[in-house]
Amino acid sequence: MKEKNILVINPGSTSTKIAVFQEDQVIHEETLRHSSEELAVYGTIFEQFDFRRQMIESAIQTAGLQLKDLDAVVGRGGLLKPITSGTYQVNDRMLEDLKVGVLGQHASNLGGVLAYEIAQPLGKPSFIVDPVVVDEMEPLARYTGIPGVERRSIFHALNQKAIARLAAKQLNQPYEAVNLIVVHLGGGITVGAHTEGRVIDVTNGLDGEGPMTPERSGALPAREVIHLTAKLDPAVLNKQIAGKGGLVAHLGTNDVREVIARIDAGDDHAEEVLMAMAYQVAKSVGAMATVLEGKVDGIVVTGGIAYNDRFVSWIEQRTKFIAPVFVFPGEDELKALADGALRVLHHMEEAKVYE
Repeated sequence: MKEKNILVINPGSTSTKIAVFQEDQVIHEETLRHSSEELAVYGTIFEQFDFRRQMIESAIQTAGLQLKDLDAVVGRGGLLKPITSGTYQVNDRMLEDLKVGVLGQHASNLGGVLAYEIAQPLGKPSFIVDPVVVDEMEPLARYTGIPGVERRSIFHALNQKAIARLAAKQLNQPYEAVNLIVVHLGGGITVGAHTEGRVIDVTNGLDGEGPMTPERSGALPAREVIHLTAKLDPAVLNKQIAGKGGLVAHLGTNDVREVIARIDAGDDHAEEVLMAMAYQVAKSVGAMATVLEGKVDGIVVTGGIAYNDRFVSWIEQRTKFIAPVFVFPGEDELKALADGALRVLHHMEEAKVYE
């Protein structure tokens, strides 16, 4: 069987990460940096398309690789309409929604567009995999106490799904046969209940649910928020919910390593704040255990903060009675994207259709 060559594209606000995989092995990886001056000339995210495509194609050529040798191109999925998990072949409807920003403008919207425009002249397929809008929540999980206000599924779907598959392998089970609680620890923190290959409930860290994070407020008392709206400009309050909340608000930094250094230097307040964040993460894990009716095969901790043994231990000591804790530090989004494309190319699953 011919080994498959896949170009992976993950656009960020000031960079574009690319990698070329031969099967599951990286043969080239690079981060293309974009200065604020270079991007300032573009009025919208989509207007950056040609600029970023030219940089990608030039980087591939400089690396001594040939686009014609690719079997597929896969891009990071953007803010599309809510969809179920999986690998989706880029189609006209998806391109339209990515270009107009159907749920908002974000650099990741360029992922599917770039993948398509590079792959299409080669006669090769283009894909996206598990964007943040993956929505597999059960009907009961959507309710709030105010009719017309529903909980939304926005989370680290790509990394949660990829790491859940790794944990299932450690349990010698297919992902679809295990019940897992997956905790993504990064600038945002999301906690999801995985069962039968679906995330049936998850904290929406972007909109102010779940634990506080290095940069986000987490859940807040509703009446206190009402009082804040009378004092603060809505834009300022939005920033405190996502961007300047959490550790940034309490300690002036979003870097857990810096907080740990302050703790080691004798800062008791820093220790209490960081322990409070771990406490809230553990409490969210407990809530998801009830979603799974106590039938939990493993608690899976991932993301950048998972490199910090002390923080992880604070979560583990409160949750290990529920199920064994598996730790997979960091996140390898490029590999997760390549793996999603490979599952389709090797006919392990069918590409889904975005409608």
